Amino acid sequence: MAKYGILGYPLGHTMSPPIHKRLFELDGKPDAEYEICEFAPETLADKAAYLNSLCGYNITIPFKVDIIKYIDELDGSAKRYNSVNCVVNRNGRNIGFNTDCYGFLRSLEAGGAKLDGKVLQIGCGGVGRMMAIEAALHGADLTIVSLPEFITGAEAAADEARALNPNAKIKVITHDEIEGGFDLLMNASPVGMYPKVEECPVSEQVIKSCKCVFDVIYNPNVTKLMDIAQKNGIKAIGGMAMLVWQAVVAHEIWDGAKYKDEDIEALISDMREALAKQ
Repeated sequence: MAKYGILGYPLGHTMSPPIHKRLFELDGKPDAEYEICEFAPETLADKAAYLNSLCGYNITIPFKVDIIKYIDELDGSAKRYNSVNCVVNRNGRNIGFNTDCYGFLRSLEAGGAKLDGKVLQIGCGGVGRMMAIEAALHGADLTIVSLPEFITGAEAAADEARALNPNAKIKVITHDEIEGGFDLLMNASPVGMYPKVEECPVSEQVIKSCKCVFDVIYNPNVTKLMDIAQKNGIKAIGGMAMLVWQAVVAHEIWDGAKYKDEDIEALISDMREALAKQ
């Protein structure tokens, strides 16, 4: 029987098992196992052999970097970000990928958003670094908005993007310097995440100046940012789409699975409903 899993600590109410269960069913593999590997960080060295005996596994905090020393090879995506969140066992060799970037790009594509216009990004830590670099690689005219205390990190991400794409158009500003209109507004900050659901990373005036909004947050399903956008007739894409599309990419890596767009949209909708009931 094919065995897969997710490595993390703590994992709490992870949504990965039900998402992957559905994806295995859609791929005609309902008997595949997907287990929760909630291992304390200090036990990783002892658990690595077991993890690498699986057909594949996902990785989340705090193991995305530490797992690298226990696998055989890195895909270009993992090398680019020095971070692994998906491993596949191919003929005994364990290969690491970073599906954050693929999930991000696929969720934008499915939502009808493009990265090659004027993009305003709020926040640039963690996942925001990846989003900024991908935006730069895809031809965006990118403006990163950072709190003053995090400017250095945002500038470092901008430098990374310029190193990968010397023609990248990137500038880093603070909130009070935002001006003009944008094709896409991306929130990569935790502002608006549960339980502080009434918070919004930018003003309604800024939101109204944008044609499309993407919020990396998936809890709540509709953040304050998204709610304001939708009330003003602006398309809004939530973080649940990115979470599910990352899982889709993992299955494509693991066994070449193929899915219908309508099945993935239904899965995203079902996961939103499941989250709302928690």
